Amino acid sequence: MPEEIELEMAKIQRLREVLVRRESELRFMMDDMQLCKDIMNLKQELQNLVAIPEKEKTKMQKQREDELIQKIHKLVQKRDFLVDDAEVERLREQEEDKEMAEFLRIKLKPLDKVTRSPASEFNI
Repeated sequence: MPEEIELEMAKIQRLREVLVRRESELRFMMDDMQLCKDIMNLKQELQNLVAIPEKEKTKMQKQREDELIQKIHKLVQKRDFLVDDAEVERLREQEEDKEMAEFLRIKLKPLDKVTRSPASEFNI
């Protein structure tokens, strides 16, 4: 009986970890979508400025072009970092999954012996 309770607690803990992971994935997706949206908006504004012939641009427009390029660059770097971080997290989670599978395999083996009736061993 204590083994079954311990196993049930491990399952509940595992479910909690899965839900926390999913929440983290959804947050990553939201952040990624927002960064992409911001980058696209800045690129659109930059395209509008680039479409103006160079000799017709004001000093302010030229400064804004440079500013937009810098902002886009920073957002792309931020997104790259976010993607790299998500990959590191995914690899860490894979390792945790392996460890949990091994833990459950070890825990379930003795439980199989306890729950198996003597009659089932003789095919009765």
